Amino acid sequence: MPGLLRGVARTAVVAGTATAVSNRVSRRQAGRWAQQDPERQVAYQQDVAPTPAAPAPAGPPSAADEMTSKIDQLKQLGDLKAQGVLTDEEFAAQKRQVLG
Repeated sequence: MPGLLRGVARTAVVAGTATAVSNRVSRRQAGRWAQQDPERQVAYQQDVAPTPAAPAPAGPPSAADEMTSKIDQLKQLGDLKAQGVLTDEEFAAQKRQVLG
């Protein structure tokens, strides 16, 4: 369990850092373009309009969705084991937990 949490935490930190850097680069580039050509800035803002949030699920997940979710979790566990993040015992314990 601690190995899995460590892997998940590491992934969250990497994803958060990548998002922050990407946003900063986008803002810096937009600022440079605004100084060079105001018309380009307007076009850039229209191209990079924020995407709307995904709608909330309408009802409880179907059996197919639950099975897909379990399969995805097992694939992630397999990847973590292959990377050496999880030991055989941790993998077996997590697998039992996912499968119920």
